[in-house]
Amino acid sequence: MKAACELKSDCIRWSPAPDAVLLEKYDARVPRYTSYPTAPHFHAGIGEGDYRNWLAAIDRDKPISLYLHIPFCKQLCWYCGCNTQVTNRSSALSDYVDALLGEMALVRHAIGHAARVSSIHFGGGTPNALSPRDLERILVALRRQFSIDAACEIAAEIDPRVLEGEWVDVAVANGLNRASLGVQDLDPRVQAAINRIQPFALTERAVERLRKAGVDSINLDLMYGLPHQTTETIARTIADVLPLRADRFALFGYAHVPWMKPAQKLIADASLPDAAERFTQQSVAAALIVEAGYVQIGLDHFASREDQLAVSSGDGRLHRNFQGYTTDEAEALVGLGASSIGRLDGGYIQNATRIPEWRDALAEGRLPVARGIAVSDDDRMRRTIIETLMCSFRVDLGEIAARFGLREGAFDTEIQNLRAFVDDGLVVLRDGRVSVTERGRPFVRSVCAVFDRYLDRSAGRHSRSI
Repeated sequence: MKAACELKSDCIRWSPAPDAVLLEKYDARVPRYTSYPTAPHFHAGIGEGDYRNWLAAIDRDKPISLYLHIPFCKQLCWYCGCNTQVTNRSSALSDYVDALLGEMALVRHAIGHAARVSSIHFGGGTPNALSPRDLERILVALRRQFSIDAACEIAAEIDPRVLEGEWVDVAVANGLNRASLGVQDLDPRVQAAINRIQPFALTERAVERLRKAGVDSINLDLMYGLPHQTTETIARTIADVLPLRADRFALFGYAHVPWMKPAQKLIADASLPDAAERFTQQSVAAALIVEAGYVQIGLDHFASREDQLAVSSGDGRLHRNFQGYTTDEAEALVGLGASSIGRLDGGYIQNATRIPEWRDALAEGRLPVARGIAVSDDDRMRRTIIETLMCSFRVDLGEIAARFGLREGAFDTEIQNLRAFVDDGLVVLRDGRVSVTERGRPFVRSVCAVFDRYLDRSAGRHSRSI
């Protein structure tokens, strides 16, 4: 089995295979830990009244982040786990924007002041499926309802296949300064198997358009574990995209959960790589990106050494939220749009997933909350541990215990449960300090799961850790 490689000119060299015993033991179904508690534990007992109280408690002296969900695509990619739907009717998107503007006004009223905003993220779906006019309506309304910092990061997820020049011009004129482009894999067979035909020229043209318009930061999303994907295809993809000089890369493992995402049933199980091959693909891709001069950030992000993500990682100021690793230090994240999730001091909320239900609530003047979870001090403490491990691969349990006023020995059970990781060389334990070794980094989600009091390993809700 091929495991890790270096790309030298046209030559690929391979290193030994991953440890099959470790993969069998630790490649468990665990959360991605972009939140804690994680979304499967949200419940309908949290409603609009809770959300209004949490919004009203936002500190006017601290900035917030905004996430806007655009749940529309021009075509369905079969691998996708996002909440989205296919439409080519411009009226459907315009109607959605009308409701989104109404939600902004309701949230602004519930907060009680024009909250400072330090980060805005457009996710999807495909935000660039919006018409330039509808995009501008949203960006103008955001400035009307909130106080947007001059240095605010405004980012959008972009599908290069449907990116138009006018959309870019309007976005940049209204502050877009970071873009994340989906690439996944450039191999034609892989693209056919996931229903996403995207020749390299489309990605190259999209990057050129964005840079020429003045977008400061470009991220490219890559994936491993896709149907018919091999270590060779992902190595070739990386060799092709490196000359684009992206500022960041994200490398995600495909999560095959057809019981949750029906479109994934169109992907044959037999076409998927096994655990060892997935491990190989991840290792190869990471090695090639690092060899090209990028710094690995946490589990699955990479950044140029000058990029703020790398700087924040080196300074210990890296964070993790629903968009992955981030430099965003805002304590409150307000979600707008159908299915969007918000994080506030009191807890997490999620909007109604189905657009009609979301829109009906707004038409009645209600915040469209469908579910959520209130967080306890224990949740905040464990969230701190998990986020710290995910970002820096080490945590001082003694320091955490002191910060949260816990007794000595508060983590005795977790430390005992880490012994197997220690015995296998994945974790080092010393005086209450947990350090994930280089060998253990691919399994950091499984290490984090030791501190997760909610995790039901039998539920089948999560993807494999590799």
